[in-house]
Amino acid sequence: QVQLVESGGGSVQAGGSLRLSCSPSVRSLSGYYVGWFRQAPGKEREFVAAVSWSWPSTYYAETVKGRFTISKDNIKNMVYLQMNSLKPEDTAVYYCGAGNTWTEYPYWGQGSQVTVSS
Repeated sequence: QVQLVESGGGSVQAGGSLRLSCSPSVRSLSGYYVGWFRQAPGKEREFVAAVSWSWPSTYYAETVKGRFTISKDNIKNMVYLQMNSLKPEDTAVYYCGAGNTWTEYPYWGQGSQVTVSS
């Protein structure tokens, strides 16, 4: 069982930046994939970005490519999502998820609100 805790959300004006952090309860995320997802009011949860803990591989949704960067710190055992050039449509609750494949994330954090005002 992996527990995840997100932090770093908040409110920012359009064009601004925020960095989200994801902290796992396990000592190492070796073998896991960690992804960021978001859910806006009235919409389904959608994929944002993912990183392989064991390999130098990342994957992004087209809507955030070039603006968001997912990264990992193997020593601190943390995953980050740097969000630049934020837009009002990026407003959502952002969730950190972990799993053993790129496409399945059975473990989730509680979510962190990101609000971008125009």
